[in-house]
Amino acid sequence: MEEPGLGLEVETPGASAQNPVSVTDLTATIRDLLETGLGEVWVAAEISNLRAPGSGHLYFTLKDATATLAAVMFQREARRVSFSMADGQAVLVRGSITVYEARGQYQIQVAEVRPRGQGTLQQRFEELKRKLQAENLFDSNRKRDLPVFPEVIGVVTSLQGAVLQDMLQILQRRAPGIRIKVRGVRVQGIGAAEEIAAAIGAFSDEEKVDLVVVARGGGSLEDLWAFNEEIVARALAACSLPTISAVGHETDFTIADFVADLRAPTPSAAAELLTRDWSEWREEIGQLRTRLDRTARQILTGYRQQLSRLASSYALREPRRIVRQWAQRIDDLQINLHAAAHNSIQDRQHELRLLQARLTARHPARELERRRSLLAQLFARLRALGPQATLDRGYALVVDSQGHPLTKAAKALEGQPVQIVLSKGTVEATLTATHPEKTLIDTLIPQSSKPTPKKGKSRPKSTL
Repeated sequence: MEEPGLGLEVETPGASAQNPVSVTDLTATIRDLLETGLGEVWVAAEISNLRAPGSGHLYFTLKDATATLAAVMFQREARRVSFSMADGQAVLVRGSITVYEARGQYQIQVAEVRPRGQGTLQQRFEELKRKLQAENLFDSNRKRDLPVFPEVIGVVTSLQGAVLQDMLQILQRRAPGIRIKVRGVRVQGIGAAEEIAAAIGAFSDEEKVDLVVVARGGGSLEDLWAFNEEIVARALAACSLPTISAVGHETDFTIADFVADLRAPTPSAAAELLTRDWSEWREEIGQLRTRLDRTARQILTGYRQQLSRLASSYALREPRRIVRQWAQRIDDLQINLHAAAHNSIQDRQHELRLLQARLTARHPARELERRRSLLAQLFARLRALGPQATLDRGYALVVDSQGHPLTKAAKALEGQPVQIVLSKGTVEATLTATHPEKTLIDTLIPQSSKPTPKKGKSRPKSTL
């Protein structure tokens, strides 16, 4: 390179072995080129491998179908995120491309994140979850209990990695007598779900296996996706043996976790859940043996004491006297029984005599005669008080043309036809005159025959 104005040629750093460039300088140059050349950009992607350490910064990966991009969002920008970020979520990201010099990798420093609807994997996860839940595959009623003493355990996992070794070490330490059968499968990638489902089905058809464990280490949503496939969920639901899902870490959840009979937080936890340390069993058996011995001794002691009391009892020492006492008791009971029966019979006979006397006093014939006499008396009283008896004494009943009896004399009745009912027969007549002021006495006693008071005379005064 030629220096302007001096006519000297200056070699660019890194152009030759005599003038090499340091990694730090080269990384800084690349960072400057990226930051100045691209500036701020908007990226449409899906979140993966989201991590949130205690510092408050967020670290995650942006991915699409063919590529990935590391991303960092520092605490100040992360506080402004208004939604809950999660793996598999589709987002729009605004940020600047830079280089993380310590690792020599380029990344995007995120200033803003906006949700862009659910990510493809997360959406598929939720759709399958709703579908299987509607079929009651997650129902607790269909969950089976694990055997307390499993003898043979089937494990579906990868033959590579530390998962299988960790489980074998725990099982060997806690329950060395348990047999382990392993079916090696791929736990991620194309075809992994089919292999896992086939291995579960093979163990289900095997008669000498007590339960099946499906295990895998932790990873991102994409890494664990084989355990979110419907074919694996169907295989677990159709398995004839109790199943344990031990996939990922404690915070990871897959469809297999919901369908299996038991979810273990980790594969190591699964090995501890399905077995109990033999030393604990030995200790418990020792305690049970001690309790059994103590209880047996207490029972035998009680029986010995009871036998001793019976052997020294009055009944066994003098049985003839006991028999004589019971014979005398039987005689007393027999006498009391005869006396009670005799008294009962007498009481019943006396009660019978009383009932017979009451029956005689209230015999139907006597009662009928009494009723007839009473009826004749009532008939005589009724006849004496009836209208016919009144008519027989010389009175008459006057009724109008409608048959209504007349009780008052009124001028309106003059000229009206009436009927006079006598003691025997009736007479028809027409009213010619009415005298409302006249009484029965006035009618029976003529006015001329009534005495008239004398005038001028007064009652003499009494003198003292």
